[in-house]
This record gives sequence, structure tokens and C-alpha cells, in this order.
Amino acid sequence: MTFFFKNSLAAFFMLVSLTTALASSHREAPLIADDPLADNVDVYAFRSPDNPSMVTLIATYVPLQLPQGGPNYYSFGSNIRYEIHVDNNAAKPGDEIIYRVEFERIDQDPSTFFNIRLGKRNLMMWYTLSRSDNGGQSWTNILQKVPVPPTNIGERSIDSPLGLGKSYQTLVNQATRYASTGERIYVGPADDPFFVDLGGAFDLGDLPRQGGNARDGLACKNVSAICIQVPIYTLLKKGAPRVPANILDPNYTIGVWASASRKAIRTLTGDSESYSGPWVQVSRLGMPLTNEVVIPIGMKDYWNSLTPYQELADQTLDPFFYNPELALYMDDDLFGGAVPGFSKLRIQRNSLGAFDFGNGKDGLFGLKGTAAVAGTALDDAIFGTLLLPGAGKPRSVDLWPIFHTGVPNVRPYQLATGKNGNPLAAGKPFINNFLPNGGDMLRLNMAVPPTPRNDPNFSSLGLVSAAVLGLTQAPYNTNTNIQFIPNMDGFPNGRRLEDDVTRIELQAVGGVVLAAIGLWYDDYSSGSPVTQDLLDVLTYTTGVESNDVPFRTSFPYLALPHAGDGDCGGTIADAAASPIAFMGGFTGFNTKMVNPSKSAVMATGYPNPFISATTIRYEINTPTDVNISVFDRSGKLVQMVVDQSMDAGVYEARFEGESLPAGLYFAKIATNGGRDVQVLKLAKQ
Repeated sequence: MTFFFKNSLAAFFMLVSLTTALASSHREAPLIADDPLADNVDVYAFRSPDNPSMVTLIATYVPLQLPQGGPNYYSFGSNIRYEIHVDNNAAKPGDEIIYRVEFERIDQDPSTFFNIRLGKRNLMMWYTLSRSDNGGQSWTNILQKVPVPPTNIGERSIDSPLGLGKSYQTLVNQATRYASTGERIYVGPADDPFFVDLGGAFDLGDLPRQGGNARDGLACKNVSAICIQVPIYTLLKKGAPRVPANILDPNYTIGVWASASRKAIRTLTGDSESYSGPWVQVSRLGMPLTNEVVIPIGMKDYWNSLTPYQELADQTLDPFFYNPELALYMDDDLFGGAVPGFSKLRIQRNSLGAFDFGNGKDGLFGLKGTAAVAGTALDDAIFGTLLLPGAGKPRSVDLWPIFHTGVPNVRPYQLATGKNGNPLAAGKPFINNFLPNGGDMLRLNMAVPPTPRNDPNFSSLGLVSAAVLGLTQAPYNTNTNIQFIPNMDGFPNGRRLEDDVTRIELQAVGGVVLAAIGLWYDDYSSGSPVTQDLLDVLTYTTGVESNDVPFRTSFPYLALPHAGDGDCGGTIADAAASPIAFMGGFTGFNTKMVNPSKSAVMATGYPNPFISATTIRYEINTPTDVNISVFDRSGKLVQMVVDQSMDAGVYEARFEGESLPAGLYFAKIATNGGRDVQVLKLAKQ
């Protein structure tokens, strides 16, 4: 550890900058943090698992929305252009297809401070959706004046006749529209589908937390979502065949990114505001975590101002990909000891005894211009000017193309299967989403079939999982043919909602892509490449590996937004403090709460809302009788889940509700002879 103490001051400043990382695009740059309505949160692009002829594009905005954040609830902005951009032609830079969403707002009952009352809504948003097929030169309105569902304020505002008198699912169904051009659209609130331990990440890279107890920092948070399901044939470049030649057909690759723009001048006059001047891009997003993890804080606002095409031409930001800061904490010769959470992630410093991918080293540059790279993607006659631009840029061959060009199905970018120890030889194809005419975008090859979500090989590790199967499991590792491997449709070939992008990108910084193509870890000598270093990287986890609530199986796939009056999976307050006003008039059991005794019970339910079943987790401090009963909204007993004496500890009980109609249910958890009571509100979708 001598190196750490000698460089402690430098390491301190590096670690401080690390704390801005790993939050997808939640408040990722100084200027946009002051303008949350225009803040891109995430972008997703994937073949629809239940309708493979379609691709689903999702852009989320307005990060970290508390469900109870009233009375002025979160929403889109009425003076902002929200856009989803699609590039489908590698022959020229620039977008081919753009979807633009613009909003207006009205108040139906300005005499009240409530957001919803007696069927009327305030802060009500309407939107117009336009599509351009010529890069923004002309536009066609494909949906006009479509209402946005309200915030999921709570049962009285949404379900009851005092509010809108409809279930929230009904409101979402009514807001899901079809355009005459073939798209299916949902615009409105949703659960934030991203998952990561924000608290651990911001605590000087404590990911996974050294003390355990990882927490999804985005659990119980909502976002404002634009979801567009598009027929694949309408996203193809002109002249592309309607049927792909194979599942890696390069004609089927698209790039996807999203942006938000405002007019340059905002004028405040008393209680009103106006906007003027040209439109200015204030936020953008393509690949997750780029501006958070790769770009340093002094360049973040600049990055947000560029389009991907300007970024690729500018090259100012390229050095941050060639020598990524996070790699400093995965290298024991630098600051690896400063971040113990990354101890399993160690980049190749002496791969195959010859290649050093440490920051400032040359990687594969020593092969430039030699016979060894002739005919490969590293040949200057092919893509070598992009992928081997110079000395001292070791990650130009893996991290830079993943973020900036995609990866071609050209040697050496094939799995080590069949290479017989030569990483530059031809191997097993598993990716082809090369689109080199722009910078940071999601790149998706739409010819790759979707992996069914109930496939036993489905994995949130995306292409990392596909690579493992292609290297180790028959029939995938028995040939070098183009063959569908489960999860070839996963990140970074597009991005599915389920993909654990934080884990995948940290593994990529730790050299997993290099290993997949045969540039094995330093502890490989001969024989099996499945060494301890490789296993360490593959088994690395951030501690949070899935969303806090299940995704839906059909469009728009996002989970319903958390309700402002819901438990939302969080900590239940103690009995003395638990407000249960929502139970007013409910006669099924005594809801009187008394001061808790030493045997007080603490309980939560997950998932909640649920589809067929939910789990009630409860903790008791001392031995006591425990009774858990579930009632419907009329007070009728539905099921007695637990009725027995139990020792102190943490327990789980499963409530099976598959045969029950959708709606609200209440779980009463009583201990200490009924003197301590907790009530959980359970919602069945």
C-alpha cells in the first residue's frame, strides 16, 4: 500500500470526483441539476419481447420524483422540446428519424389547492407528438392534444368518486395510443426502471457496500416517460431489405439517443414567464453512465451541449475513454487499494504476457501496421484509424468503440471460441452494431431476436452473459457460425429494462470485453482461460441487481408509478406514528393504534403492487403471538396468513392472491395480544 500513501492527495481528489458517478443520468451535470424538468434520465431501445416485429424506444426525464411530492407534482415542461433521435445510415452523420414531444398545461379548477378534485385536474398536461423522417427538416404531427395521466397521488384522488373514479391502470390504458403511422405510444408517469445503490456509489465508491445492506437508491421513485413502440421496417435505412440476411445484418443497426432543448432566453415578469430566442440543447443521453462516470465534472455541461455527431468530430472528450478514471481504481499499481468495493475488478496489465491496458499504456498499439492486424478491424485500411489512433490510448480498442461506434463483426471482435489461442483470429460472432458516424448513442442491431424473459438463460448481464454462453456452453461453443445466443439482444446491443448496466459497464472497465475476445487476464498461463481473475470479474456485483418492482410483460413495459399514499416498499413507521387515515370508515378490524410495546412488529410487503402473489416481511423484537390477516376494502377477511407463536426474529409470509380480483387489500399484522398492530396496503394489478 506504499503507493497509496505516497499518492493520497491525488487519490482523494479522484475519489471525490467518483462520487458524481453511477446514477445513470440523475442530476449528472451542474447546470441541468438546476433544471430537472429538462433532465434526461435514461434511454432504452430493445426489440419488443411480446411483439418482435416492433422496437420499443423509451426516454425518461425528471429524475428522483418522490411519489408524495405535492401539491405541485412533477411533470414534463411546457416550454421544452423532448426528442428521441434515430440514426440508421452509417454513410452520413446526423439523424434520419426524430420523434418530438411538446407539452401544454391547463388548470381545470384553479380555485382549489388540490391537484385532483371531483373529476377535475390541475397541472394537467397535453402533448403533441411529431415525427421527422429527414433529420428535422420537416415534421408531421402523428398525435395531437393527447392528455398525460396524472401523478398517482393516491386512492382518494384516483380511484374514489371524490377524485377521478378510475383505477390508475385504466388511466394508463386510456393514455396508450396508436398513431396512423404504426407507432404505439405512452407518455406519462412511471416507476423509475433504473436500479443502483446510489448511497453506496456516492460514498467514495462503496459499491458493493463493504458492510453489506445494499439499497436501491431509486426504489420508490418515479420518472416522466416517453415510450414509443415502432415497427422495425419504419426504422430501416432507405434501401435496406425488409428481411435481414442474418441475425447480425449490418443494415439493421440503428443508433438511439434522446435530448431536451429550451429557448435561449427566459423572461420573468411578476407571476408569469416567457421564452424567446433559438432553441438550445440543454441535456442529452445515449449510453447510460457516460456523463456520470466517464466525463469529469468540469466537462459535463459541455458534453450535454453537444450532439453525438459534434462529439465524434470534436474529439476533446476522447481521452476520457482512452484512459478512463474508473480504471485507476481497478489497478493496484495506481489507486486500486483506495476502493475496496472494486477489488474483484482488475484490468489486464500483462495479457498473454505482452499487452498492457493500464492507463497511459499502449494496449494493442504496438501491433499497428504489422502483419498481425492485416485484414482485422485494427488494420488502417479497415477501421484502424479509429481503433488504434495512437500510443498511450489503451482502451481505444474496447471502451471507446462501445460508447462511440458500436462493435463490428470483424476480427478481432468475435468470441475466443475457435480462435485457438490467437485473439486476432476469427472466432464466434456475437455482436454487430457498428455505426461509426456518431458519438455516444445506444446502438441496436434490430435483426437480433429478443430473448424471451422466461428463458432460463435470460440474464440481466446482457452481452456479458451471451459471451459466457458462447465460450462455455454447448451448442454455442462448438462452432464458429453466426448463431443466436441468449442475451445477444442485451446491453450494450441496445438496452433492455432488465439490463444491469452499472454492473456491465464496471465489468467492461475491468477488461471483460478484452477477455471475451481472447485477451485473457494476467493470471492466465496456459490451459483453461477460466482463471480466478476472470471469475472475480464475472461474479462481481454492485449489491443491487434488479428493479424494486417487476416490469410489465406488455407495452409500455414500465411498472406503474408509485402512489403518493402507498407503502412503496419502504420502512413502516412505528405504531404510534403510523398514519392510517386512509382506513377511515373501514370496519373489518380495529384500527386503533396504541404506543408500541417491546414486542412491536415492523413489516413491509414486496413486490407491491403485485400480480399474483406478494411477500410480507416482518420483524418482532421478543417472543409473541403473531396474527397476519388480509382483508378486502369492504372489511371481509380474505385470508389468514399467519397465526402462531414465534420467537424474536425476521420472518417472511407469502400472500397468494392470484385468484383475487385486482384492487386494494389490507394486511393486518398483530402481536402482543393485539396491542401492537401494523397495517399494510397491498395493491393487486
